[in-house]
Amino acid sequence: MPEDKRDGRLVIGRITGCYGIKGWVKVHAYTEPMENFFDYTGWTVRRRGGDEAIEFDAGRRHGKGLVAHIRGVDDRNQAETYRGLDVSVPAGALPELDEGEYYWHQLEGLQVWCSSPEGLVLLGEVDHLIDTGANDVLVVRPSEGSLDQRERLIPWLRGQTVTRVDLDAGCIEVDWFPDE
Repeated sequence: MPEDKRDGRLVIGRITGCYGIKGWVKVHAYTEPMENFFDYTGWTVRRRGGDEAIEFDAGRRHGKGLVAHIRGVDDRNQAETYRGLDVSVPAGALPELDEGEYYWHQLEGLQVWCSSPEGLVLLGEVDHLIDTGANDVLVVRPSEGSLDQRERLIPWLRGQTVTRVDLDAGCIEVDWFPDE
């Protein structure tokens, strides 16, 4: 889930279009599973004029996504004004995770280090993650002081490629070949 660093909110989905003529919208949820999108409260959308609080008063899974009704939006023309807007919630609304589990937004921006014969080598910073189905993948982009200017895709496999995560120190250690 992307974090909106400006105000401590997390984007949990995007309104992608309209559904029907009674003000329903299609939602692409970033939550896992996607139905968890409806478990949150304190939803807002960001428009050019600022944040707007909204409330979903109904919603369900539909095909490969979700459909939802925004309270007070009762026709397709009104719903159309929400197309393309990100839906966010307060970061504190997320449930606590077990030890060793992380939200993607916690990993973004961490430095990625790997061992080499010369010692630890900085590969770059986590830009974002990709869900491949088999496992998640860290997209590591070069940063100041990194080994080179290459982007790397490193599988998120705890205990295999990912050997250590230290959120307080802002780093991840990986068992990876710097040349890959």
